[in-house]
Amino acid sequence: MNLRVSGIPTAEFDQLRNDGFDANGQAPLARVAEGAANPCRHCLQLITPGADKLVLNCRPFPCAQPYAETGPIFLHNETCVRFEGAGLPAWFHFLDPAAVRGYDADDWIRYETGQIVRGGDLKDVCESILSDPSVAYVHIRSKFGCFQYRVDRASAAS
Repeated sequence: MNLRVSGIPTAEFDQLRNDGFDANGQAPLARVAEGAANPCRHCLQLITPGADKLVLNCRPFPCAQPYAETGPIFLHNETCVRFEGAGLPAWFHFLDPAAVRGYDADDWIRYETGQIVRGGDLKDVCESILSDPSVAYVHIRSKFGCFQYRVDRASAAS
């Protein structure tokens, strides 16, 4: 199965960088990236230590509802290109463990899909979950509850 991985939409990224408010109704906090574990959820690349980043609360769902989880994320504080691709960025193998959950077309969690897995198993686990036609997409979260990225089935044209 071919997978499509995508960062948060560019319109949302631009809005958050330009005086927008996060899922808690707060302005993103500007901080300096420390260490090597600061992934931007728009381009899905690591933010260089010492670079400016934004820290905020993200709800990666179209609207609030009981299963619309939120969690902290980082974004570049400068323009970057949204990641949309067929493969997982290589550094995602270091998510260990990662929480994986499938959602239906109404954005509700499919409980039977929830798993805690090693980063190196993410691709296989996503393919397995998405083999169920009632699952519309998968979310990956870190062990800290931080939203990482969304995985969809790739269309035949992708």
